[in-house]
Amino acid sequence: MGLEATVVCVDNSEWMRNGDFVPTRMQAQQDAVNVVCRMKTRQNAENTVGLLSLSDAQVHVTLTSDQNKIFKALQPLEPKGSVNFVTSLRIAHLALKHRQNKNQKMKVVAFIGSPLTVSDKELTKLAKRLKKEKVTIDIVSFGETEKNAEKLKKFIETLNGKDRTSHLVTAHPGPLLSDILLSSPIFTDEEGAPLVPLGQGFEFGIDPTEDPELAMALRVSMEEQRQRQEEEVRRATQQSNEQGPPPTITEDSGTYIHHCVCEILRVNVTMSDEFTSKITM
Repeated sequence: MGLEATVVCVDNSEWMRNGDFVPTRMQAQQDAVNVVCRMKTRQNAENTVGLLSLSDAQVHVTLTSDQNKIFKALQPLEPKGSVNFVTSLRIAHLALKHRQNKNQKMKVVAFIGSPLTVSDKELTKLAKRLKKEKVTIDIVSFGETEKNAEKLKKFIETLNGKDRTSHLVTAHPGPLLSDILLSSPIFTDEEGAPLVPLGQGFEFGIDPTEDPELAMALRVSMEEQRQRQEEEVRRATQQSNEQGPPPTITEDSGTYIHHCVCEILRVNVTMSDEFTSKITM
């Protein structure tokens, strides 16, 4: 697998408050970004990743092989404003140009879940510039897929030309966003073969052989949540028989899982930091 430097661009606009993706677009995206960074750094030990937010075109993490830095910077992000797509990609390109290892190929993975207001002319100009600079881009379009479909399709076509090194992945509500990515062209090798073979995708994007504690904790959380929901349904049914229409069950399994993932990863990051501190003392 070739060396890559990847800047992941996160959509942190106001549109990320929507709940069509479980539990919200923002949280579903955060989980997916964590999966992207884990996969990129595991493909090659010399791969690096960075993090940039699209609403303010701000670099939160410069290129690094330490995915803990990505996780720490990703969690505090809150939805605000609107996406500044062109400026953000230009800044991502600058970050890639300053990579320490010039043998790394330059790549951007951009999550877009809000309507793009940029003109077709500006997008075409940007695509031609990035193509000339040999930057490949994978775009994950979710939430506002119909509104952005034509613009993003033309953008990727201009980037590719005769090549097929940049991709547009369209994700619809239903499956976990991270699961959609694992079976997408984003995770393929240079010959186009999937890095996670079809039918062998890991739950929550976690390889149980490499991270057994996290994989087990997520499975336990899912089972606990399933039992909790069954109990709520039973109580709601019983109450409806006594008092009329059942109350709305407000707890969302996706929210629960997301918080479990974040808490487990937070603990892992803390333990890793403590271990590093002891070594350096």
